[in-house]
Amino acid sequence: MSGPGILAIFNDCKAGREAEFEAWFQGEHLLERLAVPGFLFGRRHQAISGSAGYFNFYVVESPAVLTSKPYLARLDDPTPMTKRIMSEVFINVNRTVCHRVARRGGFRGAYAVTARFFGAEPDIGALTARLDALVQDAAIAGGEIWQAVDPAGQPVSEEERLRGGDKKIKGALMVDTLRQAEAEELAGRLSKELPGADIGLFRVLCSLGNGAA
Repeated sequence: MSGPGILAIFNDCKAGREAEFEAWFQGEHLLERLAVPGFLFGRRHQAISGSAGYFNFYVVESPAVLTSKPYLARLDDPTPMTKRIMSEVFINVNRTVCHRVARRGGFRGAYAVTARFFGAEPDIGALTARLDALVQDAAIAGGEIWQAVDPAGQPVSEEERLRGGDKKIKGALMVDTLRQAEAEELAGRLSKELPGADIGLFRVLCSLGNGAA
């Protein structure tokens, strides 16, 4: 399967350690990751509602970037700050390497609604049809569909070992809206229409890289 890869990460932050988490992410982590060859774009989010407190994703040239020597070298040689964050602060981690199988709309929004699939593979055709319909609404900035790459091909890194292991998704739908009210309405609708999915509503904190990625 050709096309961009996605690294999708959902996590919580240990209570009382939010300032450290923020200093690490903004002062070191995003810049470090976007310096890896093949990384095109990264975006951070904080939850308004849902089961995960934070969500970030990276767009890469292809999923192969996420098993490349430069990236694995970075994962296996974490900085002192990364070691502390990964072992003490970054908790309940769900990290999945995905293919981006569809993208619709020309913009990225200020809010994101995610539908994560855990038990079974999502119906990509049905999700694509749903996304095609959603982006007809001017309140929707854009959206994309992610399908997990086989985790058997993903080595366990030093960073993952420090975290104690990561959970995975089978796939996800992410839809960006312009305003919070529209995101809230969409999250409520998807909760009813996709009963097998975990629905999250997030505000965008920041992004870095090529905005067209």
